[in-house]
Amino acid sequence: MSALHVNGREHTVDADPGTPILWALRDTLGMTGTKFGCGAALCGACTVHLDDQAIRSCITPISAAEGKKITTIEATTDGSDRVGAAVHAAWVRHDVAQCGYCQSGQIMSATAFLKSLPRGKQPSADEIDSAMVGNICRCGTYARIRAAVADAAKTLA
Repeated sequence: MSALHVNGREHTVDADPGTPILWALRDTLGMTGTKFGCGAALCGACTVHLDDQAIRSCITPISAAEGKKITTIEATTDGSDRVGAAVHAAWVRHDVAQCGYCQSGQIMSATAFLKSLPRGKQPSADEIDSAMVGNICRCGTYARIRAAVADAAKTLA
């Protein structure tokens, strides 16, 4: 049994401590917004926040999350997360999503990046690209992703 703090709530998960966070979220807790992509931390579809840092949940065991705060895509859509709300709105304004498979991971990476910036800082295109490296978009909407992250940063200024 493992105790996980997910999206502001405590959950008890009956799983081996080596079980990846991704499978505890999806299979045990029914939070399917976080996607399985490659299973090797290469594509970014499984990105969640662990104590506000973007991590790949497909390779991070639940034992690494004990006593820490996990935030999933579901928590960025309820309006309580100012940065998450700005990112979601920018995603819509820039028509980022095509197939949508990578979007939860992209949004989680963008949100963590924007939260790490000093308030009011406008990131350069290179800074955005560096922050988003490792999040693969099969549809190739990288220019729209970059524009949406920059737009969200302006909204948050």
